[in-house]
Amino acid sequence: MHNVLLIGIAGGSGSGKTALTRNIKEKFGDKVTVITHDDYYKAHDDMTYEQRALINYDEPAAYDTHLLVRDLKLLKSGQNAVIPVYDFTVHNRSSETRTVCPNSVIVVEGILILSDPELCKLFDIKVFVDTEPDIRIIRRIKRDMTKRARTFESIVKQYLTTVKPMHELYVEPSKKNADIIIQNGGKNPKANELLFNKIYNHIKGISIDG
Repeated sequence: MHNVLLIGIAGGSGSGKTALTRNIKEKFGDKVTVITHDDYYKAHDDMTYEQRALINYDEPAAYDTHLLVRDLKLLKSGQNAVIPVYDFTVHNRSSETRTVCPNSVIVVEGILILSDPELCKLFDIKVFVDTEPDIRIIRRIKRDMTKRARTFESIVKQYLTTVKPMHELYVEPSKKNADIIIQNGGKNPKANELLFNKIYNHIKGISIDG
């Protein structure tokens, strides 16, 4: 498998990136592999939990993006990649890894992926999910409390000190690098369908060529 369609889906925290990615996965099943930029947060085994909790996780320096670029190049060349797994409950990279094989379509999701020039060069389709800030913060609070064992106070503090300023500094400007801008992510069926058609045509082309 060398004919890999690589799609990058970016947007602010809580914008609906995950919902859009889930819609793609549900539509095309095992033809699609999903990789999240969050799994490439740097490991900090030398720090305590309290120290790790103070890290700014919304700036480019928090990620091992060079490793992600290397892994995506492996996949596009038809090779497997062994990728990291991140544990949000302890603010650190897990000891587990995940082996990813080349696939018809690979979706990479993350808030900062369109702010990195090397990643942008690799993506065949660059998508930015654009959603109002009040909706994004409500979604983030709900997600972090239910799925990441965070307190309301810690979520609000993180949002005000790092998430919001980093969004304005890095995420919002990266919108200019997108090929497609989708309002409200997975809750925009017409825009979703346009993206689905591009994916369908790619998969159909592979079948015909094969």
